[in-house]
Order: sequence, then structure tokens, then C-alpha cells
Amino acid sequence: MIEVLVSVMAPVALILAVGALWDRLRQPFDAAFAGGLVYYIGGPCLTFSTLVDYDFSSGVQRIALATVAAFAFFGVVGAVALRMLGWSQRSYLNSILFPNLGNMGLPLALFAFGDEGLAVAVVIFTIGSVAHSSVGIWIVSGRLSPSEVIKAPLLYATLLALGTHSLGLELPSFALRAADILGGLTIPLMLLSLGVSLSRLKISNTGRAAMLAFLRIGIGLAGGLAAVTLFDLSPLERGVLLLDAVMPAAVFNYLLAERFKTSPEDVAGGVALSTLAAFAVLPVVLAFVM
Repeated sequence: MIEVLVSVMAPVALILAVGALWDRLRQPFDAAFAGGLVYYIGGPCLTFSTLVDYDFSSGVQRIALATVAAFAFFGVVGAVALRMLGWSQRSYLNSILFPNLGNMGLPLALFAFGDEGLAVAVVIFTIGSVAHSSVGIWIVSGRLSPSEVIKAPLLYATLLALGTHSLGLELPSFALRAADILGGLTIPLMLLSLGVSLSRLKISNTGRAAMLAFLRIGIGLAGGLAAVTLFDLSPLERGVLLLDAVMPAAVFNYLLAERFKTSPEDVAGGVALSTLAAFAVLPVVLAFVM
């Protein structure tokens, strides 16, 4: 079991370290360009190439409902916890509600469960990304913009893959190969970007950052256990969803906090400390689900 855990966690930690070292050596890294490449090209291509040939049967609906239920749990319990602490929900709820399903969730699902696990993680990631771009922006800005959902490339990639598969359409092999190659850049680029981001994030209020990290992972674990208990998921689906539920706070939470000036320093600390804490918690979760 120890060898399996190392084979799953070590590649993630190593690539994160490479990204952080790259930044510490003051080498150029355009985070905006890397993020745009993943958001508009790599992520959609990975989503399409992963889902187009995967037979989910009726599993997509189960996974989607379980994911939405888990997010609802994160949001409701997180809001209650913040109210009890007397903290701003506008500033901090996103840090509890939205885990890092992309930079860490996708590679860990792939390393732990293979291509089938990656396919499940892609569905969860797509739902989380669409919610983050709509509900997440609503939380920090006070405005719900349907246009953000309409503009989400991952949504269209998912619908295209499911439609192509369900209709039994055969796409040209060169198009599938191109999507596969472009999708292949997503996971390493996400991990390198996360390493660079962690190197740049500063912790200004350690106590508040530690509490945010505790709430993200603690509420995530509780919500994940509740979701996998309530829904009739396969062992692999349960494992991926529970793993995703305890991911650290997404870096995108910090970007939104910076954009809307909702305590970005505290949110940055929460992202950094929850990521460090995840490396202590995730091996335990992996040992449980594998």
C-alpha cells in the first residue's frame, strides 16, 4: 500500500516542486497565458478526448447528482460555519465551497484510478468549473451572470463528447488525435502552474489561513462521505468523488478575491495552507478508497 501511495502522491509533489523552483529561480512564467491555454484549449480537449470513448451508461447522471449534492453540502455548512465565526461569506465562502479539482484533482484521479478514474474526475471537474465561473463569481461580486456559464468551454466539450458517443458518431482519427495531444498538455501545465502559484502566494494571517484550510478539508471530507453514502455509486466513482471532496482550496478562489478585493491576502493563505495540509490528509483518504 505504501508503494501505491507513493506512486500516486510523489509525481504530484515532484511536479509542484519543479514549478515552485522555476519561480524561485526567477525564470519567466506567464500565469495568465498558461491559464488561458488550459481553460480554452487544453481542458476542453482533455475533457472531450477522455469522455468521447468512455461508456458511462447511466453513470453520468449519478456522478453529476452526487457532485451537486456534495457542493450543496460544502456551501450550506460552510456558510453556517462562517456565520458562527463572524466572518464575511463574500470573502471566504468560495475557499470552502470550491476545491482544487483541476490542478490536483485530475492528476491524482489519473494516477490513483487510471483512465476510468480520470473520466469520472473530468465530469466532476466540469461541474465544479461551471459552478465556480457562475456561483463563485456571484458570491464575491453579488451579481449572478448567466453569460459566464454560457462562455464556459468545458461545458461544450462535455456536451459534444457525450453527444458524439451517444449518437455513435465516428470522428476523423486526425481530429481525435489532435484533441488527445492538446489535452495531454493540461495536467502537467496545471501542476506546474500550481507550483508557481504556491511559490508566489503569501500568508499574511496564519491563524485565519489555518482555519480556512481546516474548514475546506474538514467540510469537504464530511460532504464527500455524505454524498457517497446517499448515492449508489461504484467503488471507483466513490473513490474519485471522495478524493476530490478533500482537495485544497482552488487557486481560482484567490484570483477572484484579488479581482473583487475580498480579502485576497487571507484567501491566498488559505489556498497555500490547505494545499500543504492536503498532502497529510490525501494519503489517508487514498488508503481508504483504494
